[in-house]
Amino acid sequence: MTSRERLLCAFHRGTPDHVPVSPQHFGRIPPESELAAQLVRETDIMLYAGGVCDCFIGSALPRDTEHFDNITRTVYHTPHGDLTRVVTRTPVTSACTEFPCKNADDVLKLLAAPYEPPTEHSVQEAVRQFFQTKDSLGDEGVVLFQLPDAVCFPAEWLSPEDFCLLWADAPDVMEEMVRVGSERLLQFVERVLQAGVDVFRIVGGEYASTQLGPVAYDRLVRRYDKQLVALMHDYGAIAYFHNHGAIMRYLEAVVDIGADALDPLEAPPWGDCDMSIAKSVLRQRVCIVGNLDDMEILDKRNAEEVLAIGKKLIEEAGPDGFVLSGTASGTYGERAARNFIALARYVRSL
Repeated sequence: MTSRERLLCAFHRGTPDHVPVSPQHFGRIPPESELAAQLVRETDIMLYAGGVCDCFIGSALPRDTEHFDNITRTVYHTPHGDLTRVVTRTPVTSACTEFPCKNADDVLKLLAAPYEPPTEHSVQEAVRQFFQTKDSLGDEGVVLFQLPDAVCFPAEWLSPEDFCLLWADAPDVMEEMVRVGSERLLQFVERVLQAGVDVFRIVGGEYASTQLGPVAYDRLVRRYDKQLVALMHDYGAIAYFHNHGAIMRYLEAVVDIGADALDPLEAPPWGDCDMSIAKSVLRQRVCIVGNLDDMEILDKRNAEEVLAIGKKLIEEAGPDGFVLSGTASGTYGERAARNFIALARYVRSL
């Protein structure tokens, strides 16, 4: 099997020639380095590409953006008042330090604003990035089109605190925001599917599972992601689901959503995954991707320790419908990269 065939076989809950070993993107490894090239040659790497082109607010919402020092300030002009976003940068990272919506009234302002879908140019640019990455990778792995689900709409427009308070104080407004976001997202995804994108990585479920709880997960994630996955399957595409944090109580919901694969199923103390139980629930229904912690296991332990953990995971979760991977932190470094290579060599020797 090629690396791509191996991963697709696992995503479809089949048994490939050996368990795929898959770094998720390059972490802190320079993509043009020899180590990155070695990762591509020796592992079954997964790369992310694409983007959503502001599909939640579209191209018609008037806005003004100004940059000064380490701050970017964007003011969105709605018919009922302005909303302001501030992003602050440091030498290491950037973060939203003021969110546009502070309460239910601000959400209603945003929903009342004019909406036009993303422009054809912006959609084609996202599609072009996906296919350019796919062509450069060839059969050495799989490229996933990175996509938020509808709960990301409120999660990206309210601070974590205000996001939780909105669900507590005005759940009807939260549900309306997610419903509108889902309608807009489905329109965008169908355009991307029509262009030939065939593998999607859906992110966002953790906003509900870790911050709001199971009732919100059912009403804000399961309900709408089920529609999203069904649309992908209508076009023969793969729906790969990402959900950090405690996951065991949500496994049946992920099955009901129809996801083809799930990551990262974090082990304690970072999550609550009992891999043997998770496998018994998900076998032949959802491919398991994970669950070696990028920072605490792969980037800190020596190869012998990592191989021992990897062997145990293969016994518990393999050989069908399983991808031995990290926890998708995006921060792994050189030691983790070399541990991925050691794991890949090990599984090829079996």
